[in-house]
Formats: sequence, C-alpha cells, structure tokens
Amino acid sequence: MFAERVLSGMRPTGNLHLGHYHGVLKNWVRLQSEYPCFFFVADWHALTTHYETPDVIEQSVWHMVIDWLAAGVDPNQATLFIQSKVPEHAELFLLLSMGTPLGWLERVPTYKDQIEKLKEKDLQTYGFLGYPLLQAADILIYRAQHVPVGEDQVPHVEMTREVARRFNYLYGREPGFEEKALEAVKKLGSKRAKMYAELRVAFQERGDEEALEQAKALLQEAQSLSMADRERLFGFLEGSRKIILPEPQALLTSASRMPGLDGQKMSKSYGNTISIRQQPEEVIKSIRTMPTDPARVRRTDAGDPARCPVWQLHAVYSNAETKQWVEKGCKSAGIGCLECKQPVIDAILLEQQPMLERAQKYLDDPSLLRSIIADGCDKARKVAQETMREVREAMGLAYD
Repeated sequence: MFAERVLSGMRPTGNLHLGHYHGVLKNWVRLQSEYPCFFFVADWHALTTHYETPDVIEQSVWHMVIDWLAAGVDPNQATLFIQSKVPEHAELFLLLSMGTPLGWLERVPTYKDQIEKLKEKDLQTYGFLGYPLLQAADILIYRAQHVPVGEDQVPHVEMTREVARRFNYLYGREPGFEEKALEAVKKLGSKRAKMYAELRVAFQERGDEEALEQAKALLQEAQSLSMADRERLFGFLEGSRKIILPEPQALLTSASRMPGLDGQKMSKSYGNTISIRQQPEEVIKSIRTMPTDPARVRRTDAGDPARCPVWQLHAVYSNAETKQWVEKGCKSAGIGCLECKQPVIDAILLEQQPMLERAQKYLDDPSLLRSIIADGCDKARKVAQETMREVREAMGLAYD
C-alpha cells in the first residue's frame, strides 16, 4: 500500500497575510500531526504567471518559508522543500504530457477564469495551459493520498485522478502480470489468500465496495509481501493492471472567511491585507484607520455593525460576549469606532506574537532556514526518484 501522504504547496509571489494563515497554514499545522506531510514552495508554478518578473519569486521564497515556520509548521513533522530543487517534478510533467489529451487542460475551470481575471498579463503560454498537469505531477510523484484543497481546486484533483488512471491503464500492463499476481497471492498464506480471492470476486462480479476496502486492508496488514507484490495485488483487485500512480483524494478544507481591511476578502490584489509578521505598530495603525459604518459621521451617531468592515473581523476574532457588547454599543452610539476596534487589535496582536517569536531565530540565523530546506529537498527527492524509477521502467525508458 502507498503511504498515506499529504501534499500541498504555495506559490511564492509576495508576503503571506492572515488570510493565508486562516485559510491554509492553520490546516497544515493540524495535518502535520496526523499524516506524513510534504509542503513545497511552488516556484515553477509562480513562473506561469510571473515569468516576466522572476525577481518577485526569488525575493518571496525564503520569506514565505519563514512565514510557514512562524505559523507553526514544524520541519520535524513535515517535509519542506522547493519544487525546482526536485527536477523529477519536471520529468514526470513531461512524460505525463505525452499521453494527456489537450481537452483535459482546456476544460479546467480555473484556466479560463484566471485568463479573464489577469487580463493585464499575457497568459496565452504553453506553461500556463499546462499548469494543471504540473500540479498533477507534483501530487503523483509523491503518490500522495490526500490533497488539501478548497472547493474551487477540486477539479484539479479530479483531473489528477484521471491522469493517474490513464497512465496506469497505458503503462500498468506488466508482462506476465496475472501470473506474478497469482504467485504473490500465495505469499499471503492459505487463509489470507482464500479471503483475498473471495473479496476480489465479490468486488469484480458484484461491485461490492466494502469487499474492496476489506481486501485493501488485508494487503496493508500483510507483512510477507514486497512493495512490488503489494502493488500488483492492489491492481489485481480492480482489474488486471499494476497501479503505478495511485489516484489521490481531495481533502476538502473550509473556505477562509478572513476579511480584509476594507470588508472584502483579504487579498494582496485588493491592497487590504495584514501580513503574518506585520509589526505591531503597523497593525494598530492599519486597523485604527479602517473604514467603518458610513452612517457614523460623529461619535454620537448610531451605527449598524452589518454595514461595518470591522464587524467582520469581530466575527473571526471576538467571543460572543464581545460581539454582543459591540452590537449594543454601536447601535446605541454607546461606544465609538476606536473603542470597537480595540478588541480586534488586541486579538490580532495576541495571534501574531508567537509567530514573530518563532520567526526571529530564522531571521537572526538564515543558515537554519537553508538547512531545513536542504534536508527537505533531499528527503523529497529520494521519494521522487523512487517513483520515477518505476515510471521509466513502465514506459520502457529504463535502459540499464
């Protein structure tokens, strides 16, 4: 059975903000204690939209990794690496492109959506058209079982599943596969071999999904099988082909509701962000100058929290008691806007304090950061090289 890995990455195109923290990084911190996690800096992906300004990418890479570490991502629990330092990603991307239909890429919803949104950029490039396939290669090269994504990214995972399915169909036809699979069954021992055979029949003849899961569990527990035999038996369960690249599952994450300083979603393109490591005095200034309910021209004017961007931040940071105090005070003009903003300021500064502390040691000694990434790249590359050996062999490209 393939390891239950999680794979996720972020493009280095600027400073990370609290929207990234609440939308992605808090989830990474949770996942790293539940699964073997691979988190990567997607610098090649950044080039698909920033190929004319690569200096932005170069400047952002190390700052972004510090932001990850500041947020609580732990290099002792997760593998952190840079995509371009593992060239096998590019090799698998190239090999997968040989058999991926053009229509699959053109129908990815975010392809046309991004071209429409980023009209100021020339995205009529081969690299941008192919980025969903590069994403597929990123996932498949680590044989990741889980990919944490928002709802808008689910089509990318679905396409990755199709790419894996097509690859296994085209190249999983191992010579003598059935004979090798039957030999592998014998290695299970008579009792387990009989159970495996019965479960395989139940799934293939009656479509019994529960039997399929039971058979997979049986193979996971079998200590007597080599990795190659285990993979053959997984393939034999579902048909007559070896599974070289397993199909990943989307691990749906709830959408971040982090509002920006103007009430819209926090986004660099709106210029309404608070950076993960923004200095306290800047945070205080940014929130104190936030727009509020336009009806509150004077301190004595009553307002409506529903029309105020600050209220949206209270929804993220304040408890029920504080929100009740805000609602009552705003509607009665019992509190002023600066008073209303203070609990939000306090909560954000409290959230950021441990981040600033965690980041400081990497700012003081950048060699620590380089060492973490070097170790992560080595670990990631070993896994990627193992996958590529099997891919090359399956495609008839192993000439040893």
